[in-house]
Amino acid sequence: MAFEKITEQDSNHNDLEKKSITELVRGMQHEDEIAVAAVAEVSSEIESLIDQVVTAFQKGGRLFYVGAGTSGRLGVLDASECPPTFGTPPSQVVGLIAGGSKALTNSVEEAEDSTTQGWEDLMKHQVNSKDVVVGIAASGTTPYVVHALKNCQENNILTGAICCNHDAPLSHYADYPIEVIVGPEFLTGSSRLKAGTAQKLILNRITTCSMISIGRVRGNKMVDMQLNNQKLHQRACRMVVDQTGLSWKEAEKLLTQYRSVRQAVAAHQATLS
Repeated sequence: MAFEKITEQDSNHNDLEKKSITELVRGMQHEDEIAVAAVAEVSSEIESLIDQVVTAFQKGGRLFYVGAGTSGRLGVLDASECPPTFGTPPSQVVGLIAGGSKALTNSVEEAEDSTTQGWEDLMKHQVNSKDVVVGIAASGTTPYVVHALKNCQENNILTGAICCNHDAPLSHYADYPIEVIVGPEFLTGSSRLKAGTAQKLILNRITTCSMISIGRVRGNKMVDMQLNNQKLHQRACRMVVDQTGLSWKEAEKLLTQYRSVRQAVAAHQATLS
């Protein structure tokens, strides 16, 4: 069977310019619900990939996301939020996008067509067999991503993939492929919509579940988050108060000293033993 890009099929919604705002919003809501349901359909595949990421972390390995355009930006976003959320070093989860940092805010569309740059970008980080590399591409055909994974497999580096088409070329180079089939976009071919939503949901699961599994969360709290602003400092104080029974003032004093909820709580508990 010939490879078919469902992501490029015509929208099921016609004459968009003739619709009211209410009709447009409701139409997009319907399509977003399809994306959420599609992610649920690939839960077992997501779980299998997460198992591999957790194992890699436990052995000192890293997680790399490789993507272009919207997919690349989503990967970089997810990676960049790990240090402030979970207190991880920036090198533990790395997002790479075709075109580099410029492509985060400006379109660098031709960059995705390179068959060599994805691997070169990974090599700058000395990617190795302890790591996991996840390619993200709605179409599953982006050369920058496909060839990055191909080179990874040739170098004994475990690979995963997130795409939105059946039997996509990207999946052929993924040890753990996730094909989340969301169907045609509300706006034909605009994969920043449903495809992007589905990819973001999957990325949320990969890093959050992995970080919980390696002990970066206690209860349901981000005990290793970085205290970089007043909001986070206030949240940290509430955590310390809740976990220790200390006054707000005492909790603030511990946080000022240790700059970490986990360490502040541990220091208090040490005084009780």
